[in-house]
This record gives sequence, structure tokens and C-alpha cells, in this order.
Amino acid sequence: MVKNFEELQQASKENIDLAVKSMGNVSKSAQAIAVELADYSKKSFEDSTAMIEKLFGVKSLEKAIEVQSEYAKAAYEGFVAETTKLGEMYSALAKETYKPFESLMAKAK
Repeated sequence: MVKNFEELQQASKENIDLAVKSMGNVSKSAQAIAVELADYSKKSFEDSTAMIEKLFGVKSLEKAIEVQSEYAKAAYEGFVAETTKLGEMYSALAKETYKPFESLMAKAK
């Protein structure tokens, strides 16, 4: 009976350690994602401000359309690149979260 209790206690300790490790990984990854989003937001704001300053300096409608088109193209490409990067970061987050539990699942089989 004591042996079973000790095994149960050891298994519980291992499970808690795995959960703590997993939460540590989640915390680090979530912080990296937050930093990435903040950096992208800052860059996006700076780019739009620069575009507005350029628009104030143009002398013709054609040049204004050209400036706006260049900005729209760059903003779209930046958005696609950023969403791809964030998708990869979220995927890595899921993998890192699951990794500590792989050994537990292997033991269960």
C-alpha cells in the first residue's frame, strides 16, 4: 500500500513539474509574440506617418496616387510577412507547450 502511495506521489510530482515547465514555455513565447506585435505596430505607425508627410509634399494628383500606391503595396507586403511570422511563432508556441507532455504520453502507451 505504501509503495503504491509513493508511486502515486512521484507521478503527481512529475505531472506538476511538467505543467510548470509547460507554463514557463508559454510565458516566454507569449512575451515574444507581444514584443513582435508591439514592434510591428510601431513600424506600421511610423510608415503611415512618413507616407502622410510625403503626401503633404506632392505637387500633383498623379504623384499623390503614386505615393499612396507605393505605401499600400508596402503595407500589404509587410502585413503578409508579419502574419506569416506570427503564425510561425504561434505554431512554435503550441509545439513548445506540448513538448513536456510527450514523455508522459509515451509512458501512458
